[in-house]
This record gives sequence, C-alpha cells and structure tokens, in this order.
Amino acid sequence: MRQLINDWFDRLMGAVSDGNLADQDEAYGSGRTSRDFMWNSIGQGAWGVVFPFLTIVVTQVAGVERAGMFSFAFVLANLLYILANYGVRTYQVSDQEEYHSFADYQVNRIATCVVMMIVGFLICRLAGFEGEMGTMCMGIFTYRAVDALGEVYEGRLQQVDKLYLGGVSLALRSAAAFIVFTAFLLVTGDLGVASIAMAVAAALTFLFFTFPLTMFETPRSTPPTLHSIGILFRECFPVFLALFLYAVIDNMPKFVMQGANLPYDNQLYFNALYFPAQAILITVQLIYRPMLVKMANAWADESRRNRFDLLIVAMIALIVVITVIGIIFMAWIGLPIMSFLYGLDFSPYAQLSYIMLAAGGVTAAIDFLYQVITILRRQQVVMGLYLITFGFSLLVLILMITMMGLEGAVVGYLIVMAILLILLVREYITQRIQLSRKRGGRR
Repeated sequence: MRQLINDWFDRLMGAVSDGNLADQDEAYGSGRTSRDFMWNSIGQGAWGVVFPFLTIVVTQVAGVERAGMFSFAFVLANLLYILANYGVRTYQVSDQEEYHSFADYQVNRIATCVVMMIVGFLICRLAGFEGEMGTMCMGIFTYRAVDALGEVYEGRLQQVDKLYLGGVSLALRSAAAFIVFTAFLLVTGDLGVASIAMAVAAALTFLFFTFPLTMFETPRSTPPTLHSIGILFRECFPVFLALFLYAVIDNMPKFVMQGANLPYDNQLYFNALYFPAQAILITVQLIYRPMLVKMANAWADESRRNRFDLLIVAMIALIVVITVIGIIFMAWIGLPIMSFLYGLDFSPYAQLSYIMLAAGGVTAAIDFLYQVITILRRQQVVMGLYLITFGFSLLVLILMITMMGLEGAVVGYLIVMAILLILLVREYITQRIQLSRKRGGRR
C-alpha cells in the first residue's frame, strides 16, 4: 500500500512539475467487466453506507435527538445533491459519440454545484438553522457538493470504459469522509465541526486523486462551447426536474414529519428503517449501472431491442427476489443487528421494517425504469407522472402521519411509491408499443 501511495504521488508531482495533467501517459487499462463490477460495487457500496454508518455513530455518541437532527440535515443534503448532479450521469455515459466534450460536462457540473450551495445557504437562513444545526447543514451540504463534482469525473472514466477507476475514487472519498467525521466527533463532540472536517476530507481526496486520475486516464477534451453547454442544460433539465421531484416525493414523509413537529427521534427511526430498504436499491444499482453503456448500445441497434425488453423483465424479477431475501433476513437476524448497532430496541418496529423493505423494492424498480426511459430519450414524458404522484403524496402522507405518526409515514411511503411504479410501468409499455408501431410503419 505504501508503495502504491508513493508511486501515485510521484506521478502526480511529475505531472504538476510538467505543468500539464492532461498529456500524461495512461497507466491503467480498460474493458475488463469483472474488474469494473468489483470496484464499482465497492465504490457504490461505500458511498451508500456513509449516511447509515454515520447515523449509527452519531446515535451512539451524541444521542437519539441529535442523531435525528443529523439525519434530517443529511436528507436535505441528498435532495440538494440531485440539484448538483442535474440528471447528467446517464446522459453522459450514454453519449458515446461525445456530442458534448468532457469540458462541457465539467462547466455544467461546476455551475450546478455553485447553485446547490447557494440554495443550501438560503434553506438554512429561511428555516432558522443556527448554531450547531446551521454549521452541520452547511458542512454536509459542502460534502455532498464535492461528491457531485467528483461524480462527473467518475462518469468520464466510465464513458471511456474505465468504470473501475471511478469506483476506486468513490470508495476513497467515502472512506475518508466517514473516518474523518467519526474522529472529529469523538474528539470534539460537535456535529458542526465534524461535518466541516468531513467536507474538507472529501475535497482533499478530489483534489489529490479524483481530478488528476481523470486527467491522466482519459483522452484530452476539446474546449467547452457556450452553445454545447446550453444544449446540455436544456437536454438534461427534464431529467433533473424529474429526479428532483422524485427525490422530493421519496423524502416527503420526512418533510411532513418535520412540518408536523414530530420529535426528531422520529426522523432517526424512519431513516434507520429506511437504510435496509435503501440497501435493496444500492444492490440493484450495482447490478445495472455497469450495463448502462451496453444497454444504450443494444437500444441503438433495432435488431436487438427484443433482447433489451427481456433484460428489463429479468431485472424486475431479480428486484422481487432481492426484496424477498431482504425481508427474510430482517425477520431472522436483521432487527437484532439494528438494535445492537444503534443501541436501541427495534423489535416493536418489526412490521414497519417489512413494509419499508417492500417499499425499498418498489423504489429500486422505479430507479431502474427511469434509467431505461432515459436511454430511450423519453425522460420528458414522466414529468407528468411525478406531478401526479407528488399530489398523491401530499394528500396521503399528511393524512396518515397526522393520524398515525411514524407508522403512517412508513405505510404512506409504500402507498405513494407503489402508485408511481404503476404509472411508470404503464408509461414504458405505452412507449414501447408506440415505437414498435412506428418501426412497423417504416417497413
């Protein structure tokens, strides 16, 4: 390990002394599916467990109430992360002809990260978050902004068939964030200080690893153009809007609980139950994300579109299997493990945990179908579906949380997600029928 670190810094310092990162010789190969899958799984897994693992640490060190505050701040940060990403990743990796240069994607991401931080600051001011809560929010927002900035560079590595390097980058940044946050919280006991330290750690990994790695290992980009950047913003806006609205829908139970002035410990319990369900989503993403480029190529070849449909059916069936396995595991030893990790008794929440896992399977199917619709370049049509679901979420969740509290939040979440899944499946089937008819009409 020490030799790898020394070799990396020798390479980095050599490039800096040359004054040019982009014209260095590539050192790592491409095109190995097993390696891509392994490191992408490690990276995505590390990224996915940062929030739940940090929540466990905060619960043990700072108590349930402050852990609930931390959970809500992270929920806001994850929502703003959607704003910073702007729905570009799938569009970027499926841009095989490189209609937009990588420089265009960089400018787009820098601009959206700046907007994210401005919006985050305004949210803190309007919500009256001050003291530890205000500092914690801005620290977590900054961490997620760095995450979003790094993601476009990792997308570039995937675009040139070096997904595994993106996985290494993501794993390193996530591990550094977790270790530094935990260390500062244990030493200072201050969530705000620990959050700022986490953001600094993420920024350093970006500056000294993610950015130079991408410059070293990908072809030199042509300069950005205002025309191309404008098209990128316009083309991805429907994707961003849909993903952002979906994130609002996905987090609506937490916002309604906050608006109903439920104690912050409800935020903790909801998120603790949600994390195992999120593991289903992460597992599914680990399976399909390495295949996005191949799926895009299969769709571009009209003779292979039946195979494309079979892949979708197989993935949905796999999601069902993974969900059932998750419920069985939770009923067996999952709840005792959660109780041990958090230092809380989760046995009274057994039924809610099963409901939440079912909702996790539904959200995984929603996420996958949305990526499919993006590959079809029909992402604009789902906006109306999200608006319909958003309306249902307000009605259902406000009613159920007011009547049933935390239990109403969990049950209402499953109902809302099921409505959205039904609408998306119907839309995909409709689009495929229409495209098949057009193809038949051309013959």
